[in-house]
Amino acid sequence: MAERPSGGNLKTNGMDIMKANVLLGALVVLITSLATATAQTPNLIKQFRDWGVYSYSGQKGKVCYILAKPREKRPADRNHGDVFFFVTTRPGEGVEAEPSVIVGYSFKADSKVTVSIDGTDFAMFTQGEGAWIENSAEEGKLVSAMRAGRNMSVAGTSTRGTSTRYTFSLSGVTAALKESAATCT
Repeated sequence: MAERPSGGNLKTNGMDIMKANVLLGALVVLITSLATATAQTPNLIKQFRDWGVYSYSGQKGKVCYILAKPREKRPADRNHGDVFFFVTTRPGEGVEAEPSVIVGYSFKADSKVTVSIDGTDFAMFTQGEGAWIENSAEEGKLVSAMRAGRNMSVAGTSTRGTSTRYTFSLSGVTAALKESAATCT
């Protein structure tokens, strides 16, 4: 489970400063995550078909998230490593239902990831092995689309230039989101 790097929304002016802030924020998150990873063991709360609900005690309180693994990985002849789609809630930080993707390789620098649900696309910015919604105001729309949809695809580009695509089932996502919200209140 990775936290969204700080740095705010992407804007056309001040792009270099924003990129530096995102990189710095991601580095801080990575170092903090690595330092505390052994101290925090997530507990599986409940499994709802393809989505599991987990929680752990973080430095700023309880953290809850749901996650799923892709049903299909493309291209099939590549080692994708571990791939997960998360929706995270951190009440102690004022974060509710934050979607993210983590893959087992680094995304191409300055690339975008596209999440598609029933013909609606959502843009994510990338940082290392993770991707987060580009415009945080769109997070709720993505989560609502997940609740209403059947399948979700995630497409990105690796640092080697390989176009990757993952297909996730949304079976159980609504129940998992409800359980996560109830667990993390």
